[in-house]
Amino acid sequence: MSLFARIATISFAVLLTPVAAADLAESVERRVEAVMPEVVSWRRDLHEHPELGNREFRTAGIIAEHLRELGMEVRTEVAHTGVIGVLKGGEGPVVALRADMDGLPVTELVDLPFASKARGEYLGQDVGVMHACGHDNHVAILMGVAEVLAGMGDELPGTVLFLFQPAEEGTPDGTVGGAELMLQEGAFDEVLPDAVFGLHVFPYPAGVIATRPGGLMASSDSYKITVTGKQTHGAVPWAGVDPIVTASQIVLGLQTIVSRQLDATLTPSIVTVGKIDGGVRSNIIPESVDLIGTIRTFDAETRLDIHERIRRTATHIAEAAGAKAQVDIDLGYGVTRNDPELYQKMAPTLRGVAGSQFIEAQQTTTAEDFSYFANEAPGLFLFLGVAPEDPSLVYPNHSPRFYADERALPVGVRALTALTLDFMADN
Repeated sequence: MSLFARIATISFAVLLTPVAAADLAESVERRVEAVMPEVVSWRRDLHEHPELGNREFRTAGIIAEHLRELGMEVRTEVAHTGVIGVLKGGEGPVVALRADMDGLPVTELVDLPFASKARGEYLGQDVGVMHACGHDNHVAILMGVAEVLAGMGDELPGTVLFLFQPAEEGTPDGTVGGAELMLQEGAFDEVLPDAVFGLHVFPYPAGVIATRPGGLMASSDSYKITVTGKQTHGAVPWAGVDPIVTASQIVLGLQTIVSRQLDATLTPSIVTVGKIDGGVRSNIIPESVDLIGTIRTFDAETRLDIHERIRRTATHIAEAAGAKAQVDIDLGYGVTRNDPELYQKMAPTLRGVAGSQFIEAQQTTTAEDFSYFANEAPGLFLFLGVAPEDPSLVYPNHSPRFYADERALPVGVRALTALTLDFMADN
């Protein structure tokens, strides 16, 4: 019995006779198989032509044309380059499906016939551009799902919102963008979805589907600490206040927040200093030094607690040295949290798609702005394994050698299709 025939015995049967449900499921499976050559072709084309956040003009154009050809209502230029397609079937629930579109300022080092040679400008620098986080796969998969579901016509028991989102990796200038801006510009204004689903390729073995109830990916906040001392000659440090030494003490102090101040049994947390900037030459102690870094955790209360501890640690260490510390913390993405009830309801569907390759994911301190959508409607986010069989080819997301095994693409199409149809049938 095929995948969708098995799903039919669980879900479609509540709407149709068993025979009709099985026929419909087989029809959906045939459409999945038929669209896969296009999915592979789209993925390779997008991989070869990546675009940075808020500049996904070519990508958005391809998506919008495809959705219009499928007969959807299409809205473009949402949050700069985002595309929203509305597929209306029969009466029933509303499901939102999301794919992010942007590439990264990374020069590709993978030997592929469709490797990216694209260049772009990022923070004023000329950079290579690559789909080093696999968003090309996300777009191609969701375009395939759109074609499969559009082929159902009135047999589709509900409405689907296809959300093609820009700037998941952040905006080039640090302004509001991505999922947050799509919501501000009305992505869910006309109709609030009953559920929102998304996936992300990850270096699990190809074809694995991994997720978990509750917190899956961490919140991600950034901070900047400016330490101001008193500039002096490097040969007479007692004539000034050294912000470099003070900043170094602050770096060490920040490391004690997680290791010595938080209850290690409650939730994983990270405070990282990613950059120190100060000084111009060897014999001048500068006036000021900047520290920037990131904060990750899975708990809202702990998140705010860490913020306060960073402020206290930096300001008090600076005061002890006779310096001053200005601490600015920018709230970033929230915790990507899977709705526990939705997870329990849809776990059988994912097991039907992936079989023994459906596993419980470990929490990861990477972050995702899918969290904004999941704050508005019950959400379920999945990891799709794309690691090749050869261990020497396995690299993490954001690596210039990141490689996605295309054997995973059909699993992604089946997963989002099955989640949509099973959720609609069950509701």
